Amino acid sequence: MIKKVIFLLFLASGLTLSVSESQSVSLLPHAAESFNVSYIQLKNAGSCSYLVVISTSCSSPKYTRDQISIAFGDAYGNQIYVPRLDDPASGTFESCSSDTFQINGPCAYQICYVYLYRQGSDGWKPESVKINSYNGRPVTFYYNTYVPRDTWYGFDLCNGASSSSYQVSKQKWLIFMILGFVLSFWL
Repeated sequence: MIKKVIFLLFLASGLTLSVSESQSVSLLPHAAESFNVSYIQLKNAGSCSYLVVISTSCSSPKYTRDQISIAFGDAYGNQIYVPRLDDPASGTFESCSSDTFQINGPCAYQICYVYLYRQGSDGWKPESVKINSYNGRPVTFYYNTYVPRDTWYGFDLCNGASSSSYQVSKQKWLIFMILGFVLSFWL
């Protein structure tokens, strides 16, 4: 009986650790170490329209004069890049506000990554970035943290982030299961 309880405890610990790890890895924005905006594939010669809504957090500075850029795309290398979204004269990126941008660029499939770039010294804290595309369902990326200066910062949920955390979680789950099995015979 005790062996079964120990086995179940190890199994539950492994599952809990696996689930919590995969959620934290894939849901937090991060600095893009190897991201390059010059890599834009033009496989689709056509131009497509994207509606991008960026909400600024209420805990962001009242306004920012920083230059804000965005790059987003799909898992096939199709990338849309806008070097400057900001316009201090029009009040973009003020705290507690949302700004909507109509962006034209190469056609992409389901958008699965977005990176923001901030250049300046005011600071800026986006709440979320929502992207509506012609060829996929709308996707929202939740930042709720300050974008570091002079760094591409955001999410890559295409293949790398979500599948690698799944692989790590699956491996830990298997290790806990084997360890629990061995300990149940040993005790």
